[in-house]
Amino acid sequence: MNAAIRKLAVAAMVLMLALMANSTYLQAFRSNELNGRNDNKRVRDSQFSVDRGPILIGNTAIASSKPSDDRFKYQRTYANGPVYAPVTGYYSYLFGRAGIELNQNSELNGSDPSLAFRRIIDVISNRPQQGASVSLTLNAAAQQAAYKGLAGKTGAVVAIEPKTGKVLALATTPSYDPNQLAGHDLSKVSETWKKLSDDPAKPTLNRAARETYPPGSTFKLVTAAAALSSGKYTPETKVNSPAELPLPQTTTPLVNEDRKNCGGSNNATLTIALRYSCNTAFGSVGLDIGADALREQAAKFGFGERQLPELSGVASAFPGDPNPPQTAQSAIGQFDVRATPLQMAMVAAGIANKGEVMKPYLVQSVKTANLKTVSETKPESLHQAVTPEVAAQLTGMMIDVVKNGTGKKGQIDGIEVAGKTGTAQTSPERPPFAWFTAFAPANDPQIAVAVMIESADVARNDIAGGALAAPISKAVMEAVLQR
Repeated sequence: MNAAIRKLAVAAMVLMLALMANSTYLQAFRSNELNGRNDNKRVRDSQFSVDRGPILIGNTAIASSKPSDDRFKYQRTYANGPVYAPVTGYYSYLFGRAGIELNQNSELNGSDPSLAFRRIIDVISNRPQQGASVSLTLNAAAQQAAYKGLAGKTGAVVAIEPKTGKVLALATTPSYDPNQLAGHDLSKVSETWKKLSDDPAKPTLNRAARETYPPGSTFKLVTAAAALSSGKYTPETKVNSPAELPLPQTTTPLVNEDRKNCGGSNNATLTIALRYSCNTAFGSVGLDIGADALREQAAKFGFGERQLPELSGVASAFPGDPNPPQTAQSAIGQFDVRATPLQMAMVAAGIANKGEVMKPYLVQSVKTANLKTVSETKPESLHQAVTPEVAAQLTGMMIDVVKNGTGKKGQIDGIEVAGKTGTAQTSPERPPFAWFTAFAPANDPQIAVAVMIESADVARNDIAGGALAAPISKAVMEAVLQR
């Protein structure tokens, strides 16, 4: 009998220890995960009663919490909601969080470990929990210009300060109003969510940082960078640039959009090839330097790495093992090359910053309710993509594109602009993507911009990037440069 009792006691002790170990594990290692689950109603009710901190641009709140007279103590509101929606995201009782509201959630609701001392003070002084403020790097005028420029189009704009990596603008269209998802009338919130989910235009997509597209001719900057860095090319090196370029292993040639040779020559210089965005010239270069060189150069600009974790940014991609025809296509930004508008802004910014690509960031600082700084982001170098000498050569070539080539509509009176147009095709039955990436002033860059427009309803050539995307880039630059 005693043996049976002892075995039962041991079994009970083991179960108790297991229960204690599981409880400790949940508290120590999984509390944040469990608290963050959208189906955790108790936590959701509690968090919706917290005075959530504001999201700021300068001293202006673009998201804030106001006292509410319903069962939740505070209502989250968004100023100019659709303009900033891809950045702020939304804070919804039913559908969770997105954007800054998601990735800075613990700071905004005051639960982050960095705010532990503040929470202790609040408890001692019997004050309700209050979240920290999150200040962004955005330039309000640039953001408004980007959103206005995209009106009626499906696309995205990203602007970066080349020397620091600060994101000055990040806009996408079509957009949505996060106020409609943050409301306390849950039936209306559900109706709004269904409409957004069923909308074929997909207004909740963050096309600037979370979607990738074929970059088309803007990728020729990467190809030119690889060529110049190889030591085999200079801006004046003549390259094979016929109207049609025969490709190995296939009977389908690579062609220029106008079915003509490059600028009247079958052997145009690299500068002229970029000026007129000649496919055959850059296809020739790609075949000459090879896929590995292109891939390594793309990686130095940030391809293959997830950028902007504040918005759960995705990585851009260069194909893993393309054959020769695919390499030629990849060299002009086609085949399986995929890039976010953020990535192409980084390419321009890296060239502008003497070849050094800075890590892009959107959160400038986090401060407590009494304005004590909790954290502040410092500029950080990501890669040295090219040497300062190669960056200077690329800059000169890009200036020529805007002065004399396909990018003339990106010109700004009194300011020298360096840029590159692009048109990317996916299938014969759909319009191409229009791109433009640029920086200014060329001799002292303050801003780099990438613009992408889906379904460019113009002729299927680089006129798309120059006609549709370049004017938007110009407007965003002028907003920052105050012209």
